Amino acid sequence: MRTTTRLGVATAALAATAIALTGCAAGSSGSSTSTASAKAATGPAVDLSSACPAKIVVQTDWNPEGEHGHLYEMLGPNPTIDASGKTVTGDLYANGKSTGVQLEIRAGGPAIGYTKVASQMYQDKSITLGYMSTDEQVQFSGNLPTTAVFAENDQSPMSIMWDPATYPKVDSIASLGKALEKDGGVVRYFNGAAYMTYLEQSGVLPKSVLDGSYDGTPAKFVSAGGKDAQQGFATAEPYIYQNQVAAWGKKVDYALVSSTGWNPYPEAMSVRTGDLAKLTPCLKALVPVMQQADVDYLKAPQATNDLITKLVQQYNNGWTYDAKVGAFAASQMVKLGLAKDTDGYIGSMDEQRMQDFIAKATPVFAGTGDVKSDLKPSDLYTNEFLDKTIGLGD
Repeated sequence: MRTTTRLGVATAALAATAIALTGCAAGSSGSSTSTASAKAATGPAVDLSSACPAKIVVQTDWNPEGEHGHLYEMLGPNPTIDASGKTVTGDLYANGKSTGVQLEIRAGGPAIGYTKVASQMYQDKSITLGYMSTDEQVQFSGNLPTTAVFAENDQSPMSIMWDPATYPKVDSIASLGKALEKDGGVVRYFNGAAYMTYLEQSGVLPKSVLDGSYDGTPAKFVSAGGKDAQQGFATAEPYIYQNQVAAWGKKVDYALVSSTGWNPYPEAMSVRTGDLAKLTPCLKALVPVMQQADVDYLKAPQATNDLITKLVQQYNNGWTYDAKVGAFAASQMVKLGLAKDTDGYIGSMDEQRMQDFIAKATPVFAGTGDVKSDLKPSDLYTNEFLDKTIGLGD
C-alpha cells in the first residue's frame, strides 16, 4: 500500500540521515534463519493443508515495516529471502508449529512499480490475499472489487505533523489549518492523496495551505524551521524526526487524519471478491491464525522486527528501516488504539462505519469512474471468519 498517501514513511528521511543497519549483506538472497517463530509452542497444531492452497501468497502495499508485523510473525524458521524479487517464503506457523502450507510475502510499492494492490491482485491470480484500505476498495469497487476479511489495524496511522514550538496552541488538524493560514505556512503532502481532497472539500483545511510537493524527504520540513506542517505516520515520523533526522532532532506533534472523519480501515487483508466463495474453507481456518499472529506480534514484536530489518537490508531498494522504528511502531499501534479489540476481539469491521465512509469517499472518487453504483458495506467486507475469542485483552 503504499499509495501516494503512504510513500513518505521515512524512505528518504532515513536515507538522508545515513542510518547504518547491521546484519546480512544487502542484495543477497537465499535462506536466512529467523527468530520470528522462535517462541514456546502454545496451543494446538493447526492444519491448513486440506483447506488452503499449498502456498498462501500475500501482496503487501509497501516495503517490510512494523505495520506488517502480523504477517511476518507467521513465518517459520529459516524462511527463504529472494532479494531480487523482494519476497520472503517459509512455512506458515501457528502456535509454534507448521500448518502444513507455505507463506509467501511480497513487498509492494517500489517492488511492484507502485502498482495499486487491487490491480496487482487482478493481474496476478497467484496472489491469495492483498492489503487493501477501505478508500482504495471504494475507489476500485467497480472494476477491481475486493472483500476484506481481517482488519489487523482498526485505525490508520496516517497523520499530519507540526512543530509544537511554533504552534503551541494547535491541538487538531482543523486548528492547524487556521494557524497555517494566519502565518503563511502550508501542509506538505503527496499530490493526489484522497484524504487531502476530503479535508479540503469538508472544510477542515483551507485550499490556501495545501502544498502537494512532498517528496518523502525531511528537507523542506527542516528548512521551513517549523513554519510548515507535513504528512506522516504516527507509527514512524515522531520517532524518526526526533531521533534519526539530525537536522531536526526534536519533538513533533501530530494528529491522526482519522480524527477528521476520513476513517478507512488500513491495509485490511482482502481477497478478490469473486474468489471469496472458493476461499471460504481456507479463510475459516486461516483468519484466526492471522488474528493470533497479530496479537502475538503486538505483545512481543522484537524478533519479528529483527526479521523485518533483515529483509529491508537484503531488499536494498533505498528504503531504510530498523528495529528501533519497528518497536516504536508496535508501541504506537497499541498506545493510540490503531490496533485494538473491537467487539471484544481483534480484526472486526463495523457496518455503520463502512456506510459512513462510502458516503464520504464516493464523491472524492467520483471522477475515477470505478466506484460501483449502489455500493454497500457488504460489498467491501465480511467478519464471518473471525474468531471472537482472540484479542489483545486488557
